[in-house]
Amino acid sequence: MINKNAPIGVFDSGVGGLTVAREIMRQIPNERIVYFGDTARVPYGSKSKETVTRYARQIVRFLQTQEVKAIVVACNTASAYALDEIEKEADIPMIGVVKPGAKVAAEATSNGKIGVIATEGTINSGIYSSYIKEIKPDVSVIGKACPLFVPLVEEGLLQDPVTDEIAKRYLTELIDIGIDTLILGCTHYPLIRSTVGRIVGEGVTLVNPAYETAKELKELLEAEHMLNEEAAKLGDNKYRFFVSDAAEKFKHFANSIIKYGILSAKTIHIEEY
Repeated sequence: MINKNAPIGVFDSGVGGLTVAREIMRQIPNERIVYFGDTARVPYGSKSKETVTRYARQIVRFLQTQEVKAIVVACNTASAYALDEIEKEADIPMIGVVKPGAKVAAEATSNGKIGVIATEGTINSGIYSSYIKEIKPDVSVIGKACPLFVPLVEEGLLQDPVTDEIAKRYLTELIDIGIDTLILGCTHYPLIRSTVGRIVGEGVTLVNPAYETAKELKELLEAEHMLNEEAAKLGDNKYRFFVSDAAEKFKHFANSIIKYGILSAKTIHIEEY
């Protein structure tokens, strides 16, 4: 028997997945969340498929000790490299952030030119391109790795001339190709959405996989009759956060983007799972 009151497990290589957690909080406010950020081993984008899959397995094992009813892989690299493997091994529903974004981008494009900005790992995996082409074979998908966006976001340089300058350098190539749709293919990137939007211009539709993933999660929970219908009671520990390192830094960043009261984060030894 499924416990509807059980939490949703959400994990990421660090803080980027908080954009997904924030969307879940907005769109399905009754759901409890257990979030894990692998802050000791960030970034995933430059690591091998084998390493990322090993990390993801450990995190899933930890989340299962928290008795979660579903897991959201809120990291594009882990979704690209590990989701197929870990999905087979778990007995609870699991969704990644890639498919929901790919689906919306395929529907949104008019001229068939879709840009994807992401980490090196996500771009090299070609996963967005293969999902989009399954839906719309005749489109052209142009990937661009933007490795500096993650540290800029994590340093809090969301509205900064440095971020503007780097974004212009990364995005010029995609603008010149004439894309009409751009996927923010890393969970950090919605935090600089306004900068990206300003540089690519109003003619380009921005797709935020964090938003689309929360939407898909809600549909999945409804279909499986797992939606939590009870609002949390006063004093309930509705949102719990765990990290593998640097809890104070994580807490400071989390509080700056999630406006649901003061958050605390607990450090765990993820290598033990």
